[in-house]
Amino acid sequence: MSPRRLTPLAGKRALMAGAAIAILWGAQAHAQAPAPAAAAAAPIPPPTRDGLQQGELYMEADEVVREDEIGRTTANGDIEVRYNGRTLRADRLVYEEKTGVIRAFGNVAVVNADGSAEFADEIVLDEDMRAGVAQGFSARLPENVKVAAATAVRRDENIQELNRAIYTPCEICKTDGSPKKPTWSIAAERVVQDKKRRVVTYRNARFRLFGATVMYLPVFWHADPQAGRSSGFLTPKASVSDRRGVSYEQPYYWAISPYSDLIVSPQINSKIAPFLNGQVRKRFYSGDVDIRFGYTHARDFDGQGNEIPGTSTNRSYILGSGAFQIDEKWRWGFTAERASDDLIFDKYEVGKVYISRGPYVADDRRLISQVYAIRQDERSYFSAAAMTIQGLRPVYDPEEERGFGENDRIFPVIGPLVEGHYELPSTVAGGRLRLHTSGVVLSREQSPIIPEEGGRLPGLDSARVTGEVDWRRDFTSAAGLRVSPFVNLRADAYRIQDILRPDLTATYKDELVRGLATVGVDVSYPVFKRTSNATIVLEPVAQVVASPNAKQVVIGRDADDNPIYLNEDSVAFEFDETTLFRPNKFPGYDLYEDGVRLNLAGRAMVLWDDGRRANLLVGRSFRTEENRVFTDRSGLRGKSSDWIVAADAQPMRGLSMFARARLDADNFDIHRLEAGANVYNKYGNGFVRYLNDDFDINGERRENLDLGGEVYVTKNWGVSFYGNRDLHEKAWVIRDLGVFYRDDCLRVDVIYRREDTIIGRLLPSESVSVRLTLATLGGTSNGR
Repeated sequence: MSPRRLTPLAGKRALMAGAAIAILWGAQAHAQAPAPAAAAAAPIPPPTRDGLQQGELYMEADEVVREDEIGRTTANGDIEVRYNGRTLRADRLVYEEKTGVIRAFGNVAVVNADGSAEFADEIVLDEDMRAGVAQGFSARLPENVKVAAATAVRRDENIQELNRAIYTPCEICKTDGSPKKPTWSIAAERVVQDKKRRVVTYRNARFRLFGATVMYLPVFWHADPQAGRSSGFLTPKASVSDRRGVSYEQPYYWAISPYSDLIVSPQINSKIAPFLNGQVRKRFYSGDVDIRFGYTHARDFDGQGNEIPGTSTNRSYILGSGAFQIDEKWRWGFTAERASDDLIFDKYEVGKVYISRGPYVADDRRLISQVYAIRQDERSYFSAAAMTIQGLRPVYDPEEERGFGENDRIFPVIGPLVEGHYELPSTVAGGRLRLHTSGVVLSREQSPIIPEEGGRLPGLDSARVTGEVDWRRDFTSAAGLRVSPFVNLRADAYRIQDILRPDLTATYKDELVRGLATVGVDVSYPVFKRTSNATIVLEPVAQVVASPNAKQVVIGRDADDNPIYLNEDSVAFEFDETTLFRPNKFPGYDLYEDGVRLNLAGRAMVLWDDGRRANLLVGRSFRTEENRVFTDRSGLRGKSSDWIVAADAQPMRGLSMFARARLDADNFDIHRLEAGANVYNKYGNGFVRYLNDDFDINGERRENLDLGGEVYVTKNWGVSFYGNRDLHEKAWVIRDLGVFYRDDCLRVDVIYRREDTIIGRLLPSESVSVRLTLATLGGTSNGR
């Protein structure tokens, strides 16, 4: 007989116990069903993915035999039982009513709701499926993990033991279905999976690569791959270099609680003292804190790992941040970034240092500590902050053959820094009106100017308060002509102290109030043409702007009697396509662009139907008079500015390119060029970046080439490369060349690096590092 029955159970039972009980007591279950009124009043549980309600069971078998005298029920042939999202398949199933023991024989498979599956030749379970024994056991777990064992013992819901077991996340079958040796695996005499502690423990573990044993450990453990966050070892880091000798770093992840964790990563070096890295994270109901740190007690050393005479001292760093949501509109946070040595991150190869951890970001090789509060809604924005900066840019003096660091006392302490923006809900004269406010106080301990007789001079202190009104309206004709008039009114108040007199013997203070105004109009007229497979868009753009002569803030005069302007917030300024149509091209408040000027550009864009695209912009700025507030390197000082050219394209799938340049107004010489390309396909991926700048913000010429990528020689083997070359100095900064192996569950990188740049006390060095990534073992802290 082949019964097919859908049966509501009186109580929740395990899968195989439920199958036997449904067969034996199906009639009783129907008899105990609630009355229609009660059933109507009771909530209906949601169905599982197989269509059954919670507590309902479906069973199918070729034959079911019941032996009432001995209390045994046997099902034979193509058995399939579905219960609470779990499916059992077997050739034979026996249920002992008196003991509640269930036995399944022949091609036993249990498929769980999460997609994992367990297989065995024979399984014996108790009535509630909380304990049991399986022979010829194997399982496919989440993350494609495979486990096999001669026997498996399930002691309770949390503990499962495997004897003579093997563990691997690698594929064990070829594409044609034939078996193959996994890339890596762990074989052990005994394996215990503790779901409560979320750890897998091994006894007499042997690590195998391509079937060969490479390591033996009497005891080993790692995080349970079925657990989201578990304590355990992460991927180690190993290298050999001139600076640190043989170096090995072994991170350990500790899941302290559901809301906090800690990574401890000691770095052991053969030539220098050990160094301890760490990271602690904690989540609160309104936010989280993330703090990285490092510490050692040692002497300083040069680029060859030679200790420099002196007393051992504490050397450390901290890179921390926190962000908290006060309510729907308010949030606050902080960053804490400090280092005891300018080169500590280079010497110990600490990565991901100069990244954004808060709303305010410092320049490269500088650390910023800040505290801030921000309020934001649909129409307004307000922020208040305070911050300090530490400089880590080393300077090498070839005459004295020594390096020294930046003087942090010349950096200002910024605080408070206040910004506010508000857009009126209703229009004014048909356009949108925005109100802006800003204020900042800067305090310096020392001046960057060093007098010939030595000593230090007091640093410049300043305070500014700004109020601003901005109005803009858009008109668009039926033909597509867009005209956007705008008006900007601004008032600034300054208080400046410790301004140095020309003879550097005394200081004075000054106060200034100024009013600034700008009126202008943007005009654009895009036209397009459709071809058989593309759309072409041409758009001429013009902007006319007028401002009365602005009162610039002068804090001194140079040797040629030219004014020296206060410029705290527009130092890093580049004239390119992003600033061409700014009414005031200075990004900050201290400097202001005045006069009458005309900004012109032409844009062209081609969009192909197959996804290819190309864009081009050519522009220039004109003014009625020279504006000597702009520096010579800006390209904006004369009546006619330099030419701005910007282009990007994706001519085929897997290839994208970009270029932006500033060309001389008279002879089209390139003053600044930045270009690059990205490529990826089945053979690999790569990138290239090129930068040529006549004068960077430090007044020095820069020409740099940056490139890197990977080439897949075969399906599993490849080479990687990276290089950074200073073309102006004709020297490589960094060169990396690596060989890697990769498959579905392992990646091994062997990388050779040479650093040629002399940075402070660090001489050129060479190193070889090994990076090993195993699926389900280790990984980043965010991954576990």
